[in-house]
Amino acid sequence: MTRALILGGTADASLLAAEIARAGIDAVYSYGGRTRVPANQPLPTRIGGFGGVSGLVDYIRSEHITHVIDATHPFAAEMSRNAVAACAETGTPLIALERAPWMKAPGDNWIEIPDVDAAVAALPEAAANVFLAIGRQHIAPFATRPQHAYTLRFVDPPDAPLPFAADVIVSRGPFTLEGELEMMRKRSITRIVARNSGGDGARAKIDAARRLGLPVIMIARPQLPDRLRVESVPEIMQWLGHRACLGA
Repeated sequence: MTRALILGGTADASLLAAEIARAGIDAVYSYGGRTRVPANQPLPTRIGGFGGVSGLVDYIRSEHITHVIDATHPFAAEMSRNAVAACAETGTPLIALERAPWMKAPGDNWIEIPDVDAAVAALPEAAANVFLAIGRQHIAPFATRPQHAYTLRFVDPPDAPLPFAADVIVSRGPFTLEGELEMMRKRSITRIVARNSGGDGARAKIDAARRLGLPVIMIARPQLPDRLRVESVPEIMQWLGHRACLGA
């Protein structure tokens, strides 16, 4: 019998959980634990890390997991690497549900760089109003450029002092083009730092930057080990041996 483990935390993972529940597949949804108030899921849910590769191996074996679906954020590199290693050790089939990255469009002014440290280096020396859209766990390196006025946006209020002064917005996406335009104009944003997450939920800031002619310092996705990868929930359902019925 199938017993799937969904490594989740994304909008795509929630869509998958709903489809798996509708199909009556035995599955567990796992949150990494960074979101303090995670969205409810229609499946049994666990919250928190596994304790590295060995902990995930133990969980797969003790919970009799037959399939693992990595539907984490494209930048959750450590969890994705752990999943590859744990599934290899246990002989468990693994598939990644990974949205396609954003592609540069006419009118975009992207400065494409490999990582957060390069993003810090790409900021100008002169003071700028920067929308730092990269998640709270990656902001510390920007403390070395305190001359800038930073705007941050988090799902939850910060639970510890920030490493630098910033205007913090607490809001959960998806975000609209109109809302992003209003936010950027109100705060006189002059450039954006973003990770190439892909998908529709966070794309509006990229479209708004194009509309306003703002430069975007775009951080590339981390390199991950080879694994089976698809971009849609129906493909996951086919892999599990079930027929997708999205919208039913």
